[in-house]
Amino acid sequence: MFFKRFLCSHTAAARRRHHHGKQWSVKQVTNSNFSEALPEIKACIFNSDFVAVSLQKTGGHSATWQRILPIDTAETAYMKVKDAATRFQILQFSVCPFSVKGSKVIAHPFNFHVFPRDELKVGMPSYSFSCQSSYLTSMAREGFDFNACIYNGISYLSKAQESAAKIQTGNLSPVNGAVEPSSVYSVADTIFMERIESRVKNWIRACKDSNKTEVADALISSLRKLVAGSEVFGSRPSLTIDVCSERQVPLVIEALKEFVDVVPLHVTAKGVGVQAVRAVLTSSKEDKTLLEKEIQDTEHEQRKLVRGFREVIDLISTSQRPVVVHNSLYDLALIHSKFQAPLPSTMDEFKNSLLSLFPHTLDVNHLMKEIGPFDKMNNVQAALSYLERRFSAPIDMDISNQAEEPENTNTHGHNVLRVCQLFVKLCSILKIPLEFPEGERITQLAPSLQRTSNTFSSKVHTADDDGVGIRSGNSEKVSTDNLVFLWGLKNRKSSRNLKNLICDSYNVLSEEFDVRMLDRTCAVVVFWNAGVLDRFLGMVEGSGGEGLRCARYNTYRRVCESGLWKADLAECFDETLDESETLSRTEAKLEESVIYWNDDEMINLDDL
Repeated sequence: MFFKRFLCSHTAAARRRHHHGKQWSVKQVTNSNFSEALPEIKACIFNSDFVAVSLQKTGGHSATWQRILPIDTAETAYMKVKDAATRFQILQFSVCPFSVKGSKVIAHPFNFHVFPRDELKVGMPSYSFSCQSSYLTSMAREGFDFNACIYNGISYLSKAQESAAKIQTGNLSPVNGAVEPSSVYSVADTIFMERIESRVKNWIRACKDSNKTEVADALISSLRKLVAGSEVFGSRPSLTIDVCSERQVPLVIEALKEFVDVVPLHVTAKGVGVQAVRAVLTSSKEDKTLLEKEIQDTEHEQRKLVRGFREVIDLISTSQRPVVVHNSLYDLALIHSKFQAPLPSTMDEFKNSLLSLFPHTLDVNHLMKEIGPFDKMNNVQAALSYLERRFSAPIDMDISNQAEEPENTNTHGHNVLRVCQLFVKLCSILKIPLEFPEGERITQLAPSLQRTSNTFSSKVHTADDDGVGIRSGNSEKVSTDNLVFLWGLKNRKSSRNLKNLICDSYNVLSEEFDVRMLDRTCAVVVFWNAGVLDRFLGMVEGSGGEGLRCARYNTYRRVCESGLWKADLAECFDETLDESETLSRTEAKLEESVIYWNDDEMINLDDL
């Protein structure tokens, strides 16, 4: 009873409605109403100009230093996001197709409750995922029903998992598309096809003869079907034609074209792929059309069961509409990880893969930076409040689901409407046109949006390989060669205290460097002069027993690549350096043990 009350916190949500003022209506979609909502969301997507998305996750970055920091390059930022996107799960996926008419935003918000379940009993996508108590507590306060999500959330398979599931399940599938006949067949191919045609002719003749046989001859009819290898597909006769390789499949399909009443089907074996072709005999042209429709409907239902919520992702991708997001790098990495395929190893590979899914992604953070620094506005609501106080850009939100009864209104999925509102408000302030003539769809983004399209960022900061920042809200860039990481601090210190300590202990002028604490165990020091940096490194390394350790940016990059996501950055540095020292000693020992070849004899210096 306690568990159920904790997981179903509608009362808490009701109390919080008084603090939100007027509530927007967002259509809530679970597994129960997903099928009926799918045509509606499809129509909304294809009749709108943009699609905004917002995710509710089970967690983010587990430690302070694991967040995207100003010192991160694109690659280190991606490594951090890749780890989080792999470990945490999406529980709510909000989608809002919208168009802009003057100062009015015509929005169609949907909030999908998703949960990975093994619907096909093939071990996918049921996998373990991490949860952070702060995220779950926040969702509970908003009245999120965890029971409904777990039992009635929409399951899904990614594209990669769907391909694997087809092989694992082993079933019948229609032959999609026309098989192009080869212009040249080998002698073996020709003989194989002639044998298939002869076998099918005899089978069809046996089936037709058996239909003429009287009931008294049922035993004889059964024996004839057994000899001919005939089976039954539903109420229709069928024949399974085994193949030795995938290459023989198109040969069988080509041979079956000679028989107008036969419908070919692929027979996939569990874990093998196409193992045979099944020929189904129909009684007439109308019966053949009916069978093809039955197969098509069955495949459609099976595909819906397999893909689940990914149907929505595929609709957005097919529509080619620009996708508007906030905190794009993390959210898009999650979408790729859960619905496309496992995340690739590098940022460039990730970009290329994502472009095949969404040709245009627009992050409102980049537009905010056109307005000015906003390092303290790390969420959509804060950004909206900032703009309301400083600019006059009224936006009227026309919500398609607003006619719903007030009691059906709740707070789930409202953030996606705020993303729409923030995006349109920013474009209005920056004089970026978003309205298109009636009946025309967007074909090309405005130049201002084109510049920021497909530029991934973290919540606030961007990072690139030409330089990194040192503090939030400061646009000044510095080379990664000018950064030194310090740890082994005896007492917890602030950036100011550590800077004073460095000035006093190492005779470095305060204007020659800056300090920022990355977590309670480690700091980063940026030097404006390379000579001062080298002198400082020499003094730290020469201090010996004081316990202070330092490393350059390459070591930090290796920490991110290694997957050592411990709570304290200092511990990660220690393990990475210890591993490097062990490797160096091993390599040195191998170099000392040089092997010479003298004719047919192998001489090892250790043996001399």
